[in-house]
Formats: sequence, structure tokens, C-alpha cells
Amino acid sequence: RDDEKDGTHMQVTETLNDGLKRGYTITVTAAELDAKVQEKLVEAQPEIEMKGFRKGKVPLAILKKQFGQRLLGDAMQDAIDGAMKDHFDKTGDRPALQPEVKMVDGETWAEGKDVVVEMSYEALPPIPDVDAGKIVLEKLVVKAADADVEEALKNLAATAQSFEDRKKGAKAKDGDQIVIDFKGSVDGELFEGGSAEDYPLVLGSKSFIPGFEDQLVGAKVGDEVSVNVSFPAEYGAAHLAGKAAVFACTVKAVKEPKAAEIDDELAKKYGAEDLAALKGQIAERLEAEYKGASRAVLKRALLDQLDAQVKFDLPARLVEAEAAQIAHQLWHEEHPEDHGHNHGNIDATDEHKALAERRVRLGLLLAEVGRKAEVTVTDAEMTQAVLAQARNYPGQERAYFEFVQKNQQVQQQLRAPIFEDKVVDHIVAGAKVTEKEVSKDELQKAIEALDEM
Repeated sequence: RDDEKDGTHMQVTETLNDGLKRGYTITVTAAELDAKVQEKLVEAQPEIEMKGFRKGKVPLAILKKQFGQRLLGDAMQDAIDGAMKDHFDKTGDRPALQPEVKMVDGETWAEGKDVVVEMSYEALPPIPDVDAGKIVLEKLVVKAADADVEEALKNLAATAQSFEDRKKGAKAKDGDQIVIDFKGSVDGELFEGGSAEDYPLVLGSKSFIPGFEDQLVGAKVGDEVSVNVSFPAEYGAAHLAGKAAVFACTVKAVKEPKAAEIDDELAKKYGAEDLAALKGQIAERLEAEYKGASRAVLKRALLDQLDAQVKFDLPARLVEAEAAQIAHQLWHEEHPEDHGHNHGNIDATDEHKALAERRVRLGLLLAEVGRKAEVTVTDAEMTQAVLAQARNYPGQERAYFEFVQKNQQVQQQLRAPIFEDKVVDHIVAGAKVTEKEVSKDELQKAIEALDEM
């Protein structure tokens, strides 16, 4: 086959090499294109049936007449893709974004002519190695204080409260539970679903229409109370929306809330063996929260040091795209009422550009460290991430899974933070890390300092 290729091999000529910008012309000769079309015809011949010929016996000349035009486009695309792939394999260049490919000077191509295209891209810069040993980090450690555990216990006890009858003749207070029979009517007619017996209602819980519970504050056992309310205009049942209603209520019990005792009984309610075990679980949960916060502080310190330690040229188009994205996001945060994208172009400020440079630099750096260290995101880790996201769509989990499977971009969005965290762990493992025990408040301050940046 070599003799066929002689004089037909495509040429790649460099036209621009400035910083990270690269430009090349790729020439695919007419002879080469013709050979490719011929190859495709030979490949297709056995499968083709045509009137007057046995299957697979249609002469190539006739096939070319019929399918030549259609195959030319494919052949061109294949030839150009092949030339690009060879070029990147040979040079080791990695384009920062999809290379731009266009016909030279908008020429129109005619059969029998060479195909000449221009390819331009920004190469990823050579990225220097990270010396993890030079990185010095402080890991903040917070132990769950007894006071914090006690506070969490109190909150649990409050949610596990029970109600006990008040003294005879006591008036119902906000927060009390009253037991009532009620019958609701609109325009003097009882309406469906508007009546109940022995209904326990906590005053101030806002579980009934606005104004209902307020009118029962101060009622005693045995009182008959007419509660006058209006259904909200956007009420679920259309025939009641916006209507005035009267509820005839009979108060059968008035009970005051009693916080649950903090004891083994409470612990059992929350699935722990006894109070000591429950305290242990609470401490663990708090410490897991502190660990997450502490990691965020450590990661920021690491990124700051990497940013200072490693400098290299950045592909301008990546930085521009990132700056535009940041400007866009901040604009939407400041104008939450405007959901559309009709705000024209939002200009990126110098501040946006500086942040974009940092993000692009760190993104490329972490990607490179991960590539060299062969950090990968496992299928199991991806599944975890998808499951975690699917929880945001209760009842729609299946649909969400299918959406993710079909959508490369979403997979990438889920994969990126896992990859980044694994690379961060990899660098931290080689860094000098000292632990420092601090209070919860000091950790909180360190976290708030992150948000300000």
C-alpha cells in the first residue's frame, strides 16, 4: 500500500507559533481524497443491492456516481480528523479548547482540487511539577465540647415533646395543644372536608389557614368558639379559594407541652441503646461537621500556596471564558429576580479576570498533578455522587439517573469535584501537616474568613 500513498500524504504546515497560540494549514491532496473515497466504496460494495445487479456486484464506477458526493464529505472529515490526531500525537501538544478548523479564505472547494484548511488552537502550557514537601499546612482539630452535646440533646428533647392536660379551667396558650371538634361552613352551607372530631391542633403551628389558631388562644375546655377566617386566594381547592368561612369549634382538651426528659427513654426513641450511646452519636456527628469545615480551611490554604508556588502561561481563551462565567454568576446572585439571560453581555472586571486566572491556573495544575499521579474517579464514587444528587429529586430518581447517563456534561460536572478532592488529598499526603486543636468558635471564624474571599 505504500506506493499508493507516495506523493499523496497530507501536509501540516505551521503558520503561527506565538506564546501558546498555534496555527497550521492542513493540506489533503485531491489524490488522497480520491483514494479515501475509493476505499469507502470498496468497503460498502458487498452490502449494496441495485436494480439489475446481484447484491455486492454493483460496479464501483456506478457506485461512485451514486454515492460519491455523499462519501466525499465523510472522506474529507476523516482525512482532516486523522491529520489532527497525527499532529497531536507527534507534537504532544494538548489543545486547551476544541481547535478551530475552517476552509482557507472561505474558498469554495471543487472536485479534483486539494482541500486546504486552517487549524488554530491554544496549547496547554507545560506545567511545572509541584513540590509537595515545600507546602506547610495547619489542620484545625475541634473536639465536640460537652456544652455542644448538651445543646444538641436539648434540641432533640424539644422535638420529642409530649402534651399533658392543664389544670381544670386553664386557658389555652400559644404552643399548647388543644383537642377540638369542628364544623366548617361557607355561606351557611357545610362543605366537604370541613369537619372533624377530636382533632389535636398545636396553637401557633400554622397548620390551619391563617388566623384560625389565633382565635382559639385563651379558650377553655367546654368552650364553643366560632372561628371566622377567609381561605387564601391561592388555596388548593378552587371552590373555596378566597371565600369567607365560619368554623364552629368545641374545645375538648387543653394540653401544655412538656419537653421530653433527657434520659435513656429519649435515647431509645432515637435508636440508641442508652443516653451515653446517644451522646456518643451526637459527638460523632458534630465532629464529622467540624472535620468537613476544617478540610475546607485546609484546602483553601493549600490552593493559596500552590497559586503562589507555581506560575506558568495561561491560555487566554480559557481565562476569558472563566471570567465571563464568573461575571455572569455574580450578576445573577445580585439580581436574583431576573432568571432570564437577556441581560446582554456582562463585562468581566479586573477582579473577575484575576479570579479567573487563579481558577484556570489551579484547575490546570490539579489536573496535571492528577494525571501524573494517575488519580482516577471510580465507578463506585460516581454512583455515590449521582445518588447524592438524585436525592434532590424525590420521586424522580429514575428519570434523573437516565438524564445523567445520556448527558456527558453533567457526568463531567459530577466527576470534577471528586477528582479535585482526590488530587488535593494526594498533595496533602506529601505536605508537612501539623494539627492544631482549636475551639468551635475559632473554626467558625476561619470558615467565615473563607466566605469573604
